[in-house]
Amino acid sequence: MAAKKILMLVGDFGEDYEIMVPFQALLAVGHTVHAVCPGKKAGESVATAIHDFEGHQTYSEKPGHRFALNADFTDLRPDQYDALVIPGGRAPEYLRLNSKVLELVRHFFTAKKPVAAICHGAQILSAAGVLEGRTCSAYPACRPEVETAKGKYADIAIDGAVTDGNLVTAPAWPAHPAWIAQFLQVLGTRITL
Repeated sequence: MAAKKILMLVGDFGEDYEIMVPFQALLAVGHTVHAVCPGKKAGESVATAIHDFEGHQTYSEKPGHRFALNADFTDLRPDQYDALVIPGGRAPEYLRLNSKVLELVRHFFTAKKPVAAICHGAQILSAAGVLEGRTCSAYPACRPEVETAKGKYADIAIDGAVTDGNLVTAPAWPAHPAWIAQFLQVLGTRITL
């Protein structure tokens, strides 16, 4: 397996598990992952939030960890990356307002590179206009955005994931095993036991 260079797009109050777990899992199997945030540099950090499902009408939110960025957003060149990861949480709601973020996402779709998005990450995909005709899972509250962007919302179990060509999506962090496994498959990652 050739190691891939993967870009991860994060922001303040992104979902802690949806940032930490894929970042570490992708590193653990030998890929390079650069975590970036608009307006921040390598060595700075983002605040994360932990979203939990405790029987309320929606998830609850608690403070997460500080997550250190390891690359700069300002000078990044998307053509130097093989794939893109977009975690969820609250960060996508404001990251999607950044035109450079949307251009970056469009690059990965135009170049047909692997993209993994989870939970509210679909808000960025929707704003970038890349979901038309694509099947996309997301946190259920994002269904209207997926459908408004002419995507097909995948109403799947909270621990499931769906792959549509180069796009791998899931509703929330309980789907990590399925979501990461499907993304590794799209990346061409082979793990032997």
